Amino acid sequence: MIARLRRTRPRWNATALALIAEQDQDPFRVLVACILSLRTQDTTTGPAAARLFAAADTPTAMLSLATRAIERLIYPVGFYRTKARVIQGLCRDLLERFGGHVPDDIDALLTLKGVGRKTANLVVTMGYGKPGICVDTHVHRISNRLGYVRTRDPDATETALRERLPRRYWIGYNDLLVAFGQNVCTPVSPRCSTCPVSALCRKVGVTTAR
Repeated sequence: MIARLRRTRPRWNATALALIAEQDQDPFRVLVACILSLRTQDTTTGPAAARLFAAADTPTAMLSLATRAIERLIYPVGFYRTKARVIQGLCRDLLERFGGHVPDDIDALLTLKGVGRKTANLVVTMGYGKPGICVDTHVHRISNRLGYVRTRDPDATETALRERLPRRYWIGYNDLLVAFGQNVCTPVSPRCSTCPVSALCRKVGVTTAR
């Protein structure tokens, strides 16, 4: 399944986080972009991140900006006012506790305010190229739709995938399934007629398809 998805992937639109990570694999940019992406579409996340990083791309530079300035730069991402404060808090924490460096350990990342398992795993995989399994709504939905796991929430899906998915697939699994979910395996009425893994999919919960 993964081999087929990888062969088809060049035809899909790349995710905003993948584009940001590919530019210079800067863990700080990945971390901040992850915060911006929460409950926000890629078409909004990418431009907002570009505007913000053009003004400040280090914790020190970010703290030199006023909260209102960050808000204006990242608008209209979802909850932009809250995210501006979260980003500033992260930067203070990074400078005070980690010397301005983003940790490469999931447990350490989880001690940062505003960082959950999804963000921590993305930073580890996209920012450092280390094994991790990031489970968002796409990964949770598609892994269950395929019949590969049977879980009720993203945390349970992460646990199940860590037990079952071969470690060599961990790093790229999230971005592959997010791109797949955005372009083909949509939440409602997925494009099963053009899906490269339709024959391998159990289509759990699918009631209508294109």
